[in-house]
Amino acid sequence: QAAAPLHPVAVQCQEAQVVVTVHRDLFGTGRLVRAADLTLGSAACLPVAQSAAESMVTFVAGLHECGSTLQMTPDSLIYKTSLSYKPTPSGNLVIVRTNAAVVPIECHYPRKSNVSSNAVRPTWAPFRSTLSAEERLMFSLRLMNDDWSAERLSNGFQLGESLHLQADVASGDHVPLRLFVDDCVATLSPDRNSSPQYALIDLSGCLVDGRSDDTTSAFISPRMRQETLQFMVDAFKFAGDDRNLIYITCHLKVSPADQAPNPLNKACSFNKASSLWAPVEGTGDICSCCETGNCPLYG
Repeated sequence: QAAAPLHPVAVQCQEAQVVVTVHRDLFGTGRLVRAADLTLGSAACLPVAQSAAESMVTFVAGLHECGSTLQMTPDSLIYKTSLSYKPTPSGNLVIVRTNAAVVPIECHYPRKSNVSSNAVRPTWAPFRSTLSAEERLMFSLRLMNDDWSAERLSNGFQLGESLHLQADVASGDHVPLRLFVDDCVATLSPDRNSSPQYALIDLSGCLVDGRSDDTTSAFISPRMRQETLQFMVDAFKFAGDDRNLIYITCHLKVSPADQAPNPLNKACSFNKASSLWAPVEGTGDICSCCETGNCPLYG
């Protein structure tokens, strides 16, 4: 859709790049924002063009550029970035007359497609292709609706609500696998090492957020299947920061399904009724390190 005052941001998802066209009447008030106050992505990329009438601003960026992030679901590749408007004072250096704004941008691409070919097929498989096929595991992490039946259409929450997060792995021809979430950290930028940050899951599978007095965060037990792990986290925001966009980055891993869970491969929630840590599967002792904090990491 063409950018216009009623739809001030237009996005074209092309094969290898995204084109974002912004109408400078960003808020539909007739007051044009300054092009210099508009940037794309966490890398704050600048626009490549401005229309002759100077009412339109265009950004062009590769799908992996400008600090974009990639999310994989079973069916799609989703490249995510955002358009940022940060007004700078002009003239009077004390006040600004517009709000800052962040517009989330996503490009969705199908992961699977049909290809037909009449080329000769060798009866042997090169070692390199065999190896890569064996090692390919497709992980995904999705926000789900309240009954876990489908992916949540909105990523907006009110404080007091719960986030329903589902981690999956598509294992293909592998032996049966069991999925674990090693850690999850919340940050205000896509960089998981940025500050401030808050650990939701830590210590190789301890849902430490559930240890807080005012939360009900926990893993869902029992699992629906071994390749899936679901958990709920009470909505939150960072104290002293008015930004409403929070990034959650998780480290997922698998172990053979016939291998008993252990302190390295576990999913443990804190049970407030018993004041004890409890695993989704396995014996209770594998969670004892969640309390002491000396769990083995990344074996």
